[in-house]
Parts: sequence; structure tokens; C-alpha cells
Amino acid sequence: MKTKLALVTLLAAAAMPTLVQAADIDWNKVDAALGKSAVVSGDVHRYGLPRSDLSVMLEGVAIKPALALGGWVAFAPMGGEAMLMGDLVLLETEITPVMTKLLDGGLDITAIHNHILRASPATFYLHVGGHGDPEKMAAVIRSALALSKTPLDPPTTGAAQVTTIDLDTAKLDEIIGVKASISSGSRAATRSWKWG
Repeated sequence: MKTKLALVTLLAAAAMPTLVQAADIDWNKVDAALGKSAVVSGDVHRYGLPRSDLSVMLEGVAIKPALALGGWVAFAPMGGEAMLMGDLVLLETEITPVMTKLLDGGLDITAIHNHILRASPATFYLHVGGHGDPEKMAAVIRSALALSKTPLDPPTTGAAQVTTIDLDTAKLDEIIGVKASISSGSRAATRSWKWG
């Protein structure tokens, strides 16, 4: 019993610095540096960067931003600073200037690839990572994306939200085993898995 109590005490003590350090980050300043508000889940602050400016087609089908053009960056407190990870959606002509700005700003490029073959225009996904002052990293992200046409401001038009899709959605929900939701013309289903 004493061993279990000592282990729990040790784990709690190890977690305390992270909790204190997470509270030290002024997330309002990070939001301001990026020019967007985060969606917060636990300690993770995630910023959506959908390419709603693009009209991407694949064999006559329009690709919606919510389906495959949703860039993002997320920050998590780590050791008094923050860790950054993200996936930026770029056109081929935007890759070099954005990547150069990110690298010059001290961030890492961890991958460049595409998700949608044969799409027009071709879109690429640049994975970015970093560790440091979250406000400074957010400013680097914003200045890099300013070299692309990625919209950083919320849409000014009050476009109607798509709430239906021309599919047998009840049958899809039955097959998947989860009721999906519709957002921006795309369906999303979340399912938790238990391992073991």
C-alpha cells in the first residue's frame, strides 16, 4: 500500500510543473499573434486553417474544405513553453515561400505530401512542428501563411450551413455504428476504440 501511495505521489508531483507551466502561457496573446481563436481540448489549443478560398475538383467532383482542405496548427504546453504541430494546405506555388519563412522562423518541416491525386489545382500538405514560445511560433505561422492565400479571417458572408447530404445517411450510420454529424457539406463520425 505504501508503495502505491508513493508512486501516486511521485506521479502527481511530476505532473505539477506541467500544470503550472500550462497556466503561465497567455493563450490570448497566442490567439492574437495567429489572428484566430483556438478550439481548446484539455491543454491542446487547435486552430483551423481551412482552404475555403480554393475551388478544387477531382474528376468533376468539388472537394469541400471540410473534407480534405482543412489545414490546422495545434499547441500544447511542454516544459514551460509549447510544442507545435500542424498540417498546412498549400498550392505548389506557395510551398517554397511558406516553407522558407517557417524555417527562417525556427520551425521544422516534417513532411510535404499530397492527399488527393489528380485534383486540380494540385494541393500539398506541409507538416510543421516546433518547440518554444507559443506566441512567437504563432507569429511565424501567420507571417508564413501571409505568403499564401490561406484565409486567416473568418468568412464575411453568411453562407447557409449545409445540413443535408444526398445520401442514405441512416444506412451509413448503421454500417459505421455511429451517428455522424454534418459540417460544411461533409459528414464526420467519431468512434472510440478499446484496445486489449
